[in-house]
Amino acid sequence: MKVVTWLRRIWDRYAPARRLMVIDGDTLPTVLPTRDLVLTRDDGDDWSVGMRCPCGCGERIELMVLEEAHTRWDITIDDAGRPTLHPSVWRKSGCRSHFWMRRGRIHWCD
Repeated sequence: MKVVTWLRRIWDRYAPARRLMVIDGDTLPTVLPTRDLVLTRDDGDDWSVGMRCPCGCGERIELMVLEEAHTRWDITIDDAGRPTLHPSVWRKSGCRSHFWMRRGRIHWCD
């Protein structure tokens, strides 16, 4: 494992947990926060969750959470405001990262 990858995984384990920001509308902002997730909500319906790839490549990840979406994720928020995503996130192109988001923490799949 590369030293940079190892350091990033240590940071993911001990850094403050990621939080969820909720914005009005059905599209993600052009610029996403470095660590936190953004949930788009329009008329009370959750549409998508956006985040920057936690591997460090900085690519934009958008996950649909709308009930009618064919490929979709479920998001839950605990009392401390930490998001959990289900199922895992697996990028099929680019960096090919594969991870789980549990209580605001990244858990890498090897």
